[in-house]
Amino acid sequence: MKQIKQVYHWIMQHEMITLALVGIVFASLWGFVELADEVLEGDSLWLDRYLLLSLRNPADATDPIGPSWVEEMARDVTAMGSVVVLTVLTAITAGYLKLTQQRWIAIFVVLAIVGGTLVSVAMKSGFDRPRPDLVPHETRIYTQSFPSGHSAMSAMVFLTLGALVARIQATRTTRAYFLVVAFLLTASVGVSRVYLGVHWPTDVVAGWTFGLAWAAGSWLVFRNLERRFTAID
Repeated sequence: MKQIKQVYHWIMQHEMITLALVGIVFASLWGFVELADEVLEGDSLWLDRYLLLSLRNPADATDPIGPSWVEEMARDVTAMGSVVVLTVLTAITAGYLKLTQQRWIAIFVVLAIVGGTLVSVAMKSGFDRPRPDLVPHETRIYTQSFPSGHSAMSAMVFLTLGALVARIQATRTTRAYFLVVAFLLTASVGVSRVYLGVHWPTDVVAGWTFGLAWAAGSWLVFRNLERRFTAID
C-alpha cells in the first residue's frame, strides 16, 4: 500500500505538471494563431484603437492619462523588458549556475532564451505590422509591431527564470510566490508598451502568448533533460 501511495504521489507531482505544461503550450499557440489571423484580416483594429485611446486624455490624444510621474514610471517599467536588461539578467543567472556547478542548466537557459528571441524577431519581420499611428510614441522604437518583442522576451525570461527559482523552493507557497512575481513583471511590461503608445494591445497579447508557449515548452524540455542528467549522476 505504501509503494502504491508513493507511485501515486510521484505521478501527481511530475506527470500532472507535464500535462499542464503541454496544455499551456497548445492553448497559447492556438491563441497566438487566432490572434494573428484577426490582426492580418484587420478585424481587431477597432478594439486596438479603442483600448489604446482609452489610455489617453480624451481632450488630447498626445497626453497619456494620469500625472507626469506615471508616464515616467511606465518608461522605467518598460525598460525591464528591454534587450539590455533581460540579457544582463540572463547572463547573471547563467553565471551563477556555472559557478554552482550547474553548467548544463546555464547552457540550457541561454539557448532557450536566445532561441525564443530569434524566433520573435523573425516573426516581427514576417508580419511586418506598422506601429500605432494614433498617438505619439513616448519612447524610441526600431522594429515592427507584431508581436511585441518586449512582451515576448519578458515572458520568456521572467517565466523561465521564475520557474527555475521556484523549482528549488521547499514549499508550495514560496514556489507560487516566484511564479506570481514572474507573471506580474511580464504583465507590467506589456501594459506599459500600450500605455506609451508604441504597441497595439493585440501586439502585446500576441507577445504574451508566444512567450508563455515558449517558456512552457522550454520547461518541458528542461524537465526531460533533468531526469536524464539525474539518472546519469
